[in-house]
Amino acid sequence: MTGTSTVVQLPGAGVTLVADRFEPANDDRGTVLLLHGGGQTRHSWRRTGIHLADHGWHALAVDARGHGDSEWAADGDYSLAAHARDLIALVAELDRAPVLVGASMGGMASLLAQGAHPDLARALVLVDITPRAERAGVDRVTAFMREGLSGFDTLDEAAAAVAAYNPHRRRPPRPDGLRKNLRLREGRWYWHWDPRMISHRDNAPDRAAHREHRARAAAQRITVPTLLIQGTQSDVVGSDGVRDLLDLIPHARHIAVDGAGHMVSGDDNDVLTDGLLGFLDETVA
Repeated sequence: MTGTSTVVQLPGAGVTLVADRFEPANDDRGTVLLLHGGGQTRHSWRRTGIHLADHGWHALAVDARGHGDSEWAADGDYSLAAHARDLIALVAELDRAPVLVGASMGGMASLLAQGAHPDLARALVLVDITPRAERAGVDRVTAFMREGLSGFDTLDEAAAAVAAYNPHRRRPPRPDGLRKNLRLREGRWYWHWDPRMISHRDNAPDRAAHREHRARAAAQRITVPTLLIQGTQSDVVGSDGVRDLLDLIPHARHIAVDGAGHMVSGDDNDVLTDGLLGFLDETVA
């Protein structure tokens, strides 16, 4: 693995997005967009981006609006529809249709964008997200994000919060890796995403049925090769959600990653990447 990447700026729908670009040394098999979940940043995809480049794929790991180094929305619009519009605007600037790989929020944005524009992408990969999500799991994610709004005194305190949310994940010996997801302000560490995302009307619990309806309608319009990668310990995507997605997209494939929770890209990145590469080799390339 070379591990080299360059930072680039890309146009969203009224915001500027920042991405890491991983370029292959030899082959040119196509472009893959890597889209993270809510509260994460593009850095969660680094190992996957490196592996994709090593296998001949151009990879772009993108910070969503209001996350990481991307621009915050002036109007505070962090609806899934806004993230989908960013994705459509970004793809319009590429020289070819990409493969969309989205985790959680990034997956829902990809599903909505592809459902609205059937020729947008070559293929769609959803990482632990389906139109029918488990309410308890979604509420737990939201609670974790809300609890961090007041910041942390130390990186160790932030690492302890992550460990409490993901007790099955091996805790790194040092918390320095969290620096990419946190910013130090006035002596406290804060997650590097716009807190208005939590309060946006479209993301409220009472809008869950509406979000599911839109996602199901989008899924029924998907015609490109599709893969669902599910964490077996996920509390967001259960067996009912998997069956529902496979009914909505009959040609979709399904991979279960043993021991991984909702944050599959962090829990078992290598297994996720191996499954993704197999899908790309057999179905897309």
